[in-house]
Amino acid sequence: MPNASPRPKHGRRTRRRRRVDPARNELVSSSLESAQQCLFNQDYGTAFVHYLLVLNLAPIFKDFAKDAFRFTLFKWAEELDSVGRIQDLFDCYEQALELFPNDEVILNSMGEHLFRMGFRDEAAGHFHKALKVRPDYPEARENFYRVANWLVERWHFLMLNDHGRNLKYQQAIQKAVHNGCNSVLDIGTGTGILGMCAKKAGAAEVYACELSKTMYELACEVVAANGMDGRIKILHKKSMEMEVPKDIPHRVSLVVTETVDAGLFGEGIIESLIHAWHNLLLPPQRGENEFGQQSTTGRVIPAGATVFGMAIECLEIRRHHRLCETEVGGLSMATAGELRSPVSCRSEPDDSMEPYTTERLSRLPGGYKPLTEPFTALNIDFNNVQELEGLSSREVREMHLRVTQEGQLDALAVWFQLHLDEENSLSTGPQEDTCWEQAIYPIHSVKGFVLKAGDDLIVEVSCRDAYLRLCSVAVLRDGHKIHLDKCVDSQLPESNPNPEAELCTALASLQTAQSQTRDVCVLECSEVALLNNGDYHRSFARALAKLISQLKIKCQNQERGSSFPSDPAPSSHSSGLLYVLDVSEGFSLLSLIAASQGHVKAYSSVEKRKQQEVLKRLACSNGISEQQLEFWLNHTEDEQGMLQRPSREKLWSAIILDCVETCGLVRQKLMEKASLARCLLEEGGRIYPQKIVVFGTLVESDTLLLESAVQGQEPTLGFNIAPFINQFTVPVHVFLDFSTLQCRHLSEPVELFVLYLMEANANYTNREVKVQAMSSGRLTAVPFWYDIYLDEEISVSTLSQNSHWKQAAVVLQQPLESKRPSILLYVQDDLSMH
Repeated sequence: MPNASPRPKHGRRTRRRRRVDPARNELVSSSLESAQQCLFNQDYGTAFVHYLLVLNLAPIFKDFAKDAFRFTLFKWAEELDSVGRIQDLFDCYEQALELFPNDEVILNSMGEHLFRMGFRDEAAGHFHKALKVRPDYPEARENFYRVANWLVERWHFLMLNDHGRNLKYQQAIQKAVHNGCNSVLDIGTGTGILGMCAKKAGAAEVYACELSKTMYELACEVVAANGMDGRIKILHKKSMEMEVPKDIPHRVSLVVTETVDAGLFGEGIIESLIHAWHNLLLPPQRGENEFGQQSTTGRVIPAGATVFGMAIECLEIRRHHRLCETEVGGLSMATAGELRSPVSCRSEPDDSMEPYTTERLSRLPGGYKPLTEPFTALNIDFNNVQELEGLSSREVREMHLRVTQEGQLDALAVWFQLHLDEENSLSTGPQEDTCWEQAIYPIHSVKGFVLKAGDDLIVEVSCRDAYLRLCSVAVLRDGHKIHLDKCVDSQLPESNPNPEAELCTALASLQTAQSQTRDVCVLECSEVALLNNGDYHRSFARALAKLISQLKIKCQNQERGSSFPSDPAPSSHSSGLLYVLDVSEGFSLLSLIAASQGHVKAYSSVEKRKQQEVLKRLACSNGISEQQLEFWLNHTEDEQGMLQRPSREKLWSAIILDCVETCGLVRQKLMEKASLARCLLEEGGRIYPQKIVVFGTLVESDTLLLESAVQGQEPTLGFNIAPFINQFTVPVHVFLDFSTLQCRHLSEPVELFVLYLMEANANYTNREVKVQAMSSGRLTAVPFWYDIYLDEEISVSTLSQNSHWKQAAVVLQQPLESKRPSILLYVQDDLSMH
């Protein structure tokens, strides 16, 4: 029978109250107290460990401790970075992201470290995730735009917009497939366009490989969107790591590639094709007939190339690759030694040197003058593996080029014709409307040497290390051979009027003779151009002289007015010296220019030993004592410590900030640095520059649109590519030469924004600017530049003819038809506009 007194039914069991663990609570409390104490003592590593313990044991404290934890992480990461403990640095960030996986500030900061270490794909992922968490986070947005320029280089957009190039590649691939090439490998697939061309032409098997993670993922998306997912196999690896049958089941009958740069061989096409012929391609055709019904032989598109070159005179190239000035800001450069860019084809091996740089000759400010007729430097057959293998061991070829008109020898310009097959070819020549630039081999060996019509220029052509190298070595004139590396520059003064400079020169010569090496210091191209910017240095010399004179007078007046002993606040003048700090990026002479004013101790932020030696030699030869120049970073543990007092008792008379990047953008965190610098100035001291005025103008420019995104509504060769690659469109175009930009001006220049570095209260976050249109048209971009005011009277412009800076432009994603008399721009302090 049923139980007469059944047990009562219970509802949901009540949750058991968590037992209080006094030992655990005590550990959390003591660790939190220890973390705060270590943070106060600037023991960031120990503080970080304590915070990790607290937040793992008691997640309830996350909101309370988040700001302090972030600060501790960032300071500890700086210390780890400064001593090269990179793995420990990233381990700390991984631990932090386990606690705060959606913290946009930590994500962005880790992305910045990854980017600095060269991990661009991973950095982009962190910036992108930070933006997903907080779409309006300006630092992450700016960082993502910057890294996007690295991950998807702007030439991808130009290339996809180059309809002639795309069509010729498609025709060559169609012809090869129709003639029997049924298995295809696309090396360096990029967006996947050439592999899709092969599949569309009827190839039975198509494979593709891509080394860049970003481009590999992009290609996978594009191929899937075009209905070829599973029909084209894409591998995320270098072609030289591919094997049969591990990666592809058998050898292929056709390799298509466009792994060429402006110098033809710079992206490794020679090595990759040698490997392909030995490991991935069927053997080349040997018989009379080019193809059979079913191809049993291999071939490459492009089939080969012809390289052309000519000698040119070009001031713009000259001033970026060698020192042209004998005096900079009042300083004699006689003892500087040889200052030149890292672009050189010299015979001595040096991994830090590049054999060539690239320029679009048709858009160089000031243009260029051909000094010789174009000549053929090289022919190469990509379908001849023996020729490819023998390229690096070819004997150096000496060529004699007849000079056709007088001019300074500044560079050899090089371009090529790419032979896709017997019928289709592409030219990268300076007169062509092409997506390629030209390769530039600058001349370092001689300053101011003028070629004359009728001279023979002797050029050596070689392919050491599978790089095309062209060196101008000598000139034949009236039967005499003049070696360019032994020429004396007739434009330089024969004697030095300064005895101290003569002594420095003699000592430098003695040291050179003993070591049998030339006194060469390699600077970045932008640093060489900066040295050649005379207006910039003269302006700084005037501004510094004016400030130092004012401070000396103020000091003298104070001394005269002091009639009895007192205990004033610490002053820089107590030792009779003014203190100037130059925190310019890279090589800078501004510290020396300041020290040359007298009664100044200048601190330079130059780090590299060779560059410091140059400054010491220049100081000696210009009468500046060793005690007047110090290298600030030699006394600080990391770059963040630069903005601090010169000593406990003193403040700075002047702090020179590097405000504008060479690319045309204001440096990140400039206003934060200015805010800190203001606190370190003595009374009457100054930050240089005082303010930055941003100017801009409205333009219609198809060129900027083509370089910023894939244009038009029509698919590229019938493929849907634009929506995917245009995800990497960035609104700001950098490294722009506005003076040669193909555009139509729709307005006069107008002031857009002002950044005040000396007057914090004068700054604002956004501004409305009414721009008067002087003609109707399609508004596509707003190029902008800066007037940099050192004081109220002295300024330099980043738009001047000899500026070392480039310009930038905000490019509208949707061009605006401008039919109104005026347009209203909303400008923010990060120079974003709408």
